[in-house]
Amino acid sequence: MAEKRYLPLFETRPLKGRVLFRLFAASIMVGISFIFVYRVRFFPAGSGKLERWTWDGLFLAELWFSFYWVLTIFRRWNIVYRFPYKDRLIQRFERELPGIDIFVCTADSLIEPPSLVINTVLSVMAYDYSPEKLSVYLSDDGGSELMFYAMLEAANFSKKWLPFCKKFKVEQTSPEAYFMKAFQPTEVYDPVDVKDWVSVKKLYEEMKMRIETTTKSNRIPEEIRKIHKGFLEWESVSSKSDHQTILQIVIDGRNTNAVDIEGKPLPTLVYLAREKRPLYHHHFKAGAMNALIRVSSKISNGPIILNVDCDMYSNNSKSIKNSLCFFMDEEKGDEIAYVQYFPSFNNLTTNDIYGSSMLVEQKLNFPGLDAIGGPLYIGSGCFHRREALLGKKYDKNCKVDWKSLDHRKVEESANVLEETCKILASCTFEQNTQWGKEMGLKYGCAVEDVITGLSIQCKGWKSIYLDPERQAFLGVAPTTLLQMLVQQKRWSEGHLQIFLSRSCSLLYGHKKIPLKLQLAYCSYNLWAANFLPTLYYVAVPCLCLLKGVSLLPKTSSPWVLPFAYVAFAHRAYSLGEFIRCGGTFRGWYNDQRIWLFKRTTSYLFAFFDTILKLLGYSKPAFVITAKAAEENVTERYEQELIEFGATSPMFDILATLAMLNIFSCFGAIKKVILDADHYSKVLNQFGLQILLCLVLVTINLPVYQALFFRKDNGRMPSSTTCKSIIFALLACTLAMH
Repeated sequence: MAEKRYLPLFETRPLKGRVLFRLFAASIMVGISFIFVYRVRFFPAGSGKLERWTWDGLFLAELWFSFYWVLTIFRRWNIVYRFPYKDRLIQRFERELPGIDIFVCTADSLIEPPSLVINTVLSVMAYDYSPEKLSVYLSDDGGSELMFYAMLEAANFSKKWLPFCKKFKVEQTSPEAYFMKAFQPTEVYDPVDVKDWVSVKKLYEEMKMRIETTTKSNRIPEEIRKIHKGFLEWESVSSKSDHQTILQIVIDGRNTNAVDIEGKPLPTLVYLAREKRPLYHHHFKAGAMNALIRVSSKISNGPIILNVDCDMYSNNSKSIKNSLCFFMDEEKGDEIAYVQYFPSFNNLTTNDIYGSSMLVEQKLNFPGLDAIGGPLYIGSGCFHRREALLGKKYDKNCKVDWKSLDHRKVEESANVLEETCKILASCTFEQNTQWGKEMGLKYGCAVEDVITGLSIQCKGWKSIYLDPERQAFLGVAPTTLLQMLVQQKRWSEGHLQIFLSRSCSLLYGHKKIPLKLQLAYCSYNLWAANFLPTLYYVAVPCLCLLKGVSLLPKTSSPWVLPFAYVAFAHRAYSLGEFIRCGGTFRGWYNDQRIWLFKRTTSYLFAFFDTILKLLGYSKPAFVITAKAAEENVTERYEQELIEFGATSPMFDILATLAMLNIFSCFGAIKKVILDADHYSKVLNQFGLQILLCLVLVTINLPVYQALFFRKDNGRMPSSTTCKSIIFALLACTLAMH
């Protein structure tokens, strides 16, 4: 009898068209080489200092852009896509599927409303997975009794919601998201189904109203306090930054009474507010995750951990089984530490005005990372192998026998577990231990997720990137420009901290991960360093245009060809990629604008903040992006009007650069008009610089609208308008004289 052929639980397919991309990259490199030759050959040695310095500066900026472009090529050279076979998984492991612990993290009930958080909790409770093997943990770093109350409401509603999701085959298992988009069943359906649908929707709306009313009043009514013993914990809470550990097992999945309305078991549901004291550093989200890892090890100890942000709800009920296809594959599964999904958003505008979708990153760059060692861990939407998170090194001789790995049975009662596990979330537990160093998430960095993923990969583990047809998680994208820029500042600041530390991928990853992956990490770690060459290219050629200093080839010169080819071919290819990934032309145009805005503001502040921290002049802080927006702000966002309505030094910079560009354009037009007899000579000499200014003016059109034409509250503050005009005029005056 022939031996039964092994069928893998997942398949890896390379992207078609790789040769075309490599030829394109080679042609760009040839063009860049000619630009370098031009810079050296036509160096203005006989000119004044100003001409030489500006020429050198532009050459250095072009050298940096070329170097950085090469870094990005390493994550694009070989792109692969993964395809799980969950049917094979069920066929082979249906009874041996492991326990899953799900961590949901929230930090502030004002910025992250309880109604939003419990929607995420309910969505992950409703996975298409055995509820006896599912445990959901909420880490509330705000220590809010309002959040605990919302958890109690969610626990009660889950008894109706989970059977509802199975009955109606709901994939978007966040009640808010589902009822916002789903239509009531028509008469074609069973009348009983229609009645159930309407009933559950009404129950959800009533629950939501109770939560929001209680949140708005900022107090729990006495009659509600008597419902659960957990509220007694808040009698000894001084503030959200000074309180004891609060641990409550809201639903004990082992309890035979913990069932839904159909008598089927419910997942375990746990609320945790770790201890906080003013004299102890709590290490932000990384500290919260580590506390959850320890507490969950005593309550459920699932070998696989999923962590999601509180605004990132489940959009695909099959995500657990899809991910287990990688962990449980008999040939390659034992080397996989985590499976990362890319964050998607449910509130993006048609043309993604703030570039939040990161389409090319999602569809091309991360699959490229997957081919050279694995994607970064990006903090949410990630399934982890628990032992890898605990610091274990990969051992190819160590094989997991999933069939003999029983789901852990804990004998202690819920009350006993609540008391005994509190010490695991105390301020002093981690003292003189390896937590935050070799165990759990790393401390001391604004992007603790990235540095943790790097550490795991350096211990021999591999990671997988999965981008299913139906997105696994949906969240809330920033709805204002300032929110987006502040978020980008935090990310780029954390990445630069990694590059300037011992955890730099070139040092820490030397001989531990592939060189291509080390360099790919650098392409993210050096985001902030892009601010200076970008600022130089945006400002200096425009100012030199006013002064009459030519920095680019004449339009009649053959040397214009490499500049034109690199600029236009690169952007044209970028547009093609963006549209291929599902974007629009206007979406790409918006993405180019945001690219410029980030580099001239977020990266600038991130760079200097990082340097100040290294010198000891600044302390680390964790900035939470607001998840709720004012009604007028939301309306403007949906109309794709960029929000400039706040006072910020970032907007001062954007407005000043925009005014500088338009003043330079006016200066160029004036030069052509006044020198009408020789206008062709002027265009020949300064054609490329004038074109650069016009491109920048076009990109900045929404800035000019916000400065001078808009009347809504999203317009640029008058103080910013005045400052930008003064600063730009001052810069132009200095340049001309």
